[in-house]
Order: sequence, then C-alpha cells, then structure tokens
Amino acid sequence: MYSSYISGILIFLSFILSIYSYFFYKDLLIISGLCAWISFVIFFITLQKKKLLLVLLSLSFIFFAISLFNSFKINYYNIFTVNQFLITLLIGVGFLRLIATPNNISLEEVPPKGIKSFVKTYFGVHLFASVINLSALILIADKMYKKNFLTNTQIILLTRSFANDAYWSPFFVAFAAAVVYMPKLNTSIILLNGIVLAFIGFLITYFEVKNDKKNIINEFEGYPISFSSLYLPFSLAFLVLLTNYFFPHIKVIILISLFSFFLALIILPIKKSIKKAIREITNHILVELPKMKAEISLFLVAGMFGVIMSSILLGLNLQLPFEKFDWIIASILLAIFILLGFIGIHPLITIAIIGDLLNQVDHTLLAVTFLMAWATTVSTSPFSGSNLTIVSRYDFNAKDIFKLNMFYALKMYVVSVIFLFMLYKYLN
Repeated sequence: MYSSYISGILIFLSFILSIYSYFFYKDLLIISGLCAWISFVIFFITLQKKKLLLVLLSLSFIFFAISLFNSFKINYYNIFTVNQFLITLLIGVGFLRLIATPNNISLEEVPPKGIKSFVKTYFGVHLFASVINLSALILIADKMYKKNFLTNTQIILLTRSFANDAYWSPFFVAFAAAVVYMPKLNTSIILLNGIVLAFIGFLITYFEVKNDKKNIINEFEGYPISFSSLYLPFSLAFLVLLTNYFFPHIKVIILISLFSFFLALIILPIKKSIKKAIREITNHILVELPKMKAEISLFLVAGMFGVIMSSILLGLNLQLPFEKFDWIIASILLAIFILLGFIGIHPLITIAIIGDLLNQVDHTLLAVTFLMAWATTVSTSPFSGSNLTIVSRYDFNAKDIFKLNMFYALKMYVVSVIFLFMLYKYLN
C-alpha cells in the first residue's frame, strides 16, 4: 500500500513539474520524466498485463545495444521526456473525475425508448467522453448494464460514440499524441476535418441500427445524459479555446491539463466543503493516480522504444520508399496503422516509431491519418483499451465486438480515404 502511495505522489509531482517546467524552467522537464519513470519501476511488478511492455522493454534494450555498437546518435533526453506531456494530459484530465462522478451527473429519470433514446445517449457519451475520456464510457455502460448483459446495439453505441472522439477532440490522448509528434499541424483543419468525420460515423451507425432487422430499435433503452450536465466539458472547451486564441503559442495539451486541474480545485470545494475537497483530492493522488499505471506504463515504454528505434532508422540513413507524401501514401499508411492496431500494436507505438522518420512530410496530413487510424482501431480492435474494458467489466466477447464493428471500420476507411484525397488537394 505504501508503495502505491509513493507512486501516486511521484505521478502527481511529475504532473506539477511538467506544468512548471513548460512555463518557467524547461530544464525541470527531465526531473518530471524521471519521477514518472521511478513510479513506473515501483508499480511495474503489480501490473497484471505486462506482456506487451516486456516485449517493448526487451526490444528497446536490444536496439539500444545495436545503436551503441554502431555509434548511432541516441537522444537520451527524449527517452525520458518524449511522451511526458501526454502523461501530463492523462493526469490532468483524471482530476475531472472528482467533479464528474456518476452521482453528480444528471441522467434522465425515465429515459425514452427507441431511436430517440439511441441518438441522445450516443451524443451524451460522445460529448462527455470527449473531455473525461474512458470515465464517461464506464459511467453510461454501468447504467446500461442491467439484466446482466449489454445488447449488441448498446455495444455499437458505446464503442463507436467513444472512439469517434479520437477524430477531433483536443482533450483526447490521440490528439495530444498528434501534436507531440507532428507539432507543425494546422489545428483548425484537424478539428473541422475530425468533427465532420465523427458526424459521418454517427450517420452510418444511425442508419445501420435503424435498418437492422435483428435488433428491434424501438425497444432500445439507453441512458441519455441531461445536456444541462454537460456544462463541464463545454466550460473546459471554452476556457481552452479562449486562452489559445489570446496565447496561441501555448500548447493546447498544456492548457487542457492545467484547466482540468484548476477546475477540480475550484469546483470541488464549492460542491462539497473545503475539508471534504482536501480529503478527496488527497485520496485521488494517493489511490486513484496509481490506478493509471497501465496507461502511464504504455506511454513511457512506447516513447522510449520509439526514440531508440528512430535512432537506428536514422543511423542507417534509410530512404523513404516514396518521393512525396500524398493522399495515396497516406491511405496506404492508414491501412497499415489499422491492421497493426487489429493485431494488438497500439497506435501510439506506431506513431512513436515513424514520428522522426516522417518529420519532413506534411504534418497536418500525417496527423489526420494518425487520428483516423486511432479512431478506427479503438472502436473495432479487440486489443483497444475501451474494448478490453467492456470485455472485462461487462462480460462481453471481444470477437463479437470485432464482428459488430468490422464492416463499420471498412466503411469509415473508405470515407477516410476520400477525406485524405480532399485534404491533400486543399493543402496543395
């Protein structure tokens, strides 16, 4: 237990130092990274599923030895800091759970049935998950999980409404990863493109469930979030966008992390008492933050693996197998990203490997490709974090989730290719 407390304190210290280093003293970022790595060493033995981490760690050490033997340049600073702001975002958004727990979220007392219920629940999950991510999915799924099962239509709604946030939400880890590895991207183009893609994803899903004769949509019962309870994501979005307008040089992921933390500090004492707020914040740091160990571990190890792998690729002076990065190459990369995601390779690992290799191509086009791949794999892959949560928490078969969303993923791939074509023509 004490080791868990220590790791929680280190994770929180990593968060504070990351924010401080960004605004005041950049050299502290390495200390922030070291705090995260020390916490990783402490809780590593308690991780339940660490096969992927062990494989990545082993390969990292092997490639590190190869780089040393061949005198390839290794960026040691990046090994400890490359994904630090991603972890900072994860920790910051986690504090929103203190002010957006199931007891505090208004659900309609008598939810309507049928297609109306489906639409309201879909957008409720989509909008709320766009800010507090997986917590929103679990919140609604827990309310649906009665009679000891979730229906196919409910699974379709949960997986797709959640995954489609990856197309556009700046509060999603996917967006933050795109910003980290492709810093020259055009944010407004990414947002517009992503919002339209997410809406098309909804339309495809809407007509699928409406015309599916196997499921009686008129009997569908969801748990629509009252839109009055969405003040939190909209308030956060407003603060971030307003600040970014006046201070465009500040990273969006830093603003999200900072405002998430401040909103929790301000709203929690108002909703409860100062004494209870202090108790809950302390409990969150000591107990809840260490529960993020799976995500933090992946970000740390994937980042290290990507940096070392990139040192080898750059050291070998490999030439790209294409002369220019156009929509055709982007479409091929998208298909490869999706297929790798389906066999269990996290999109973050893929982008960490090719981030340096493709740093000369159009960052906006590459970022859109990456977000498309992330959204598709999250909804469909049996290995995605959200689908693993549904499988373990609600006793649903991973293969069935794949079957339910497989053709949807294919449709969204075709739509994505069309969008890549239009985006390429627009950018050029």
